Amino acid sequence: MCAKAPGGAPTRIVGVIARYARPAMSRVWSEEAKLEQWLAVELAALDAWAEVGTVPSASALAVRERARAPSPARVAERERVTNHDVAAFVDAVSADLGADGRWFHYGLTSSDVLDTALSLTVQRAGELILDGIDRATKAALARAEEHRETITIGRTHGVHAEPTTFGLKLLGWVFQLERDRERLGRALAGMCVGKLSGAVGTYASTTPEVERIACERLGLAPAPSSTQILQRDRHAELLSALAILASSLDRFALEIRHLARTEVREVEEPFATGQKGSSAMPHKRNPIVAERICGLARLVRGYASVGLENVALWHERDISHSSAERVVLPDAFLAADYMLDRFAWLVAGLVVRPERMRANLEATGGLFFSQRLLLALVESGLERDEAYHLVQRHAMRAWDEGLDFRDLVRSDPQIASRVELDAVFDLHAYTKYVDALFARVPGRLVPEVVGA
Repeated sequence: MCAKAPGGAPTRIVGVIARYARPAMSRVWSEEAKLEQWLAVELAALDAWAEVGTVPSASALAVRERARAPSPARVAERERVTNHDVAAFVDAVSADLGADGRWFHYGLTSSDVLDTALSLTVQRAGELILDGIDRATKAALARAEEHRETITIGRTHGVHAEPTTFGLKLLGWVFQLERDRERLGRALAGMCVGKLSGAVGTYASTTPEVERIACERLGLAPAPSSTQILQRDRHAELLSALAILASSLDRFALEIRHLARTEVREVEEPFATGQKGSSAMPHKRNPIVAERICGLARLVRGYASVGLENVALWHERDISHSSAERVVLPDAFLAADYMLDRFAWLVAGLVVRPERMRANLEATGGLFFSQRLLLALVESGLERDEAYHLVQRHAMRAWDEGLDFRDLVRSDPQIASRVELDAVFDLHAYTKYVDALFARVPGRLVPEVVGA
């Protein structure tokens, strides 16, 4: 496991506006936390130099005892002179170290500090996202269990298809979130690396052993190779994993929005006492949280595109990736963290209306039984195409004239004489394997739901 880097209280939120940022994730990406992580990398490198005998142990100890992460304001003030943030940071820390300060930042280039510290930040942020996925998954699974047998109509192309259960709909979300978690875990593992290999990755001013020792102290693995930076395919994979997670939440929220439409009204977002759905129309109860999730997903997907653009840099590096990452990495994590929290809240408090689901199910007069009837006729000996046209004739009439499909079929001796219609029109046929699907839930999640 990667070690967690030190945190700090934020003076400001990076990127995403405060409306969509939660405190713990904001602290991870705060300026204070960033400077503390830079210091952690510098001190790990200094300890490594002392261990290999280049830096006097007394000097390394003195620096570690006296070095403090400077305030963002102090670094910003110095940066106005240096026009270089890491140089400003080094100046601010070294100013308080006396003669031993000459060893601070020894043998390092700025990206050694920046990229290794960023890996630490990503691990801390990633833990929060993984926790958020777990909460969202458990909330969805709890409601899936609750509605395991709640019959509802399944829709394809937005049109009634065949019955399913609301629990199975939510169960699909559970499995998708599990895939999102695995995908993000792989991306975080790819970012669990540091580099202290110098200006173009040749160790001309440092050594592989110093890198190994420092990374080990930080809970990271040394990158097997680096240029002046860690190659950005790692960061692109991470942003892509976050974008896929956001797209999953987008999909779930969009389904809630569709089911909350007045004409459907099978679910409804929680609506608190005193809440107003519209400044003009007092009757409104809108799916605003689901819509917010859908909107933020568009941002996170855009950030993944930036991550892919950052992979191709000039030679051993340029810094075109740097300005973009200062925005997209904090924003992607802040937005995903917020989306997960809101989704967990939304699904846990979702108002589910089984009676509306049943009414909508019956709205087409049993048309959804068409496939079962088709298969029964094939089993009775009819050619498939003949059976299809026979069933479709009644289905289209029921659709066009608003008649009950079952009544039309029962009145057709060509059909009624061949198949057992009570068996065909058995609603329980659509739910007989529900338990088998729920049995596929990962064991680590089951005790949290059923109290096993």
